[in-house]
Amino acid sequence: MCLLDHVMEWDDAHVVCRATSHRDADNPLRAHGRLGAACGIEYAAQAMAVHGALLAAEGAPPRIGYLTSVREVALHASRLDDVAADLEIEALRLSGDGNIVLYRFTVRADQRELLCGRAAVVLDADRLPRDLAGDKA
Repeated sequence: MCLLDHVMEWDDAHVVCRATSHRDADNPLRAHGRLGAACGIEYAAQAMAVHGALLAAEGAPPRIGYLTSVREVALHASRLDDVAADLEIEALRLSGDGNIVLYRFTVRADQRELLCGRAAVVLDADRLPRDLAGDKA
């Protein structure tokens, strides 16, 4: 499932993407006839994944990332499917190493902030030491 339409800008620290899929009646995240604002977290997660792919070394295989925590989420709208403007999704890399990355994200439409928060992403979790991956066996 790809919800993003376009990468508008990016550098080592951030990415800004555009999306129109929030208006699609067939959006796979819709439930009970609506697309709740919390679904914007998935849009942000996809922007983070795109950012990781853009930063990858040429020819490097893609790394699988897992969204492991979302914090300080503020929803400033109740739903996204009634937003007429395109969504602008920004993910700003706050810190990270080769395996864990922390982002701040914002989803906007027409300069109006719809939601924001922070997210932690673990890359290649299957390669982490067992005690870090939560497997004590």
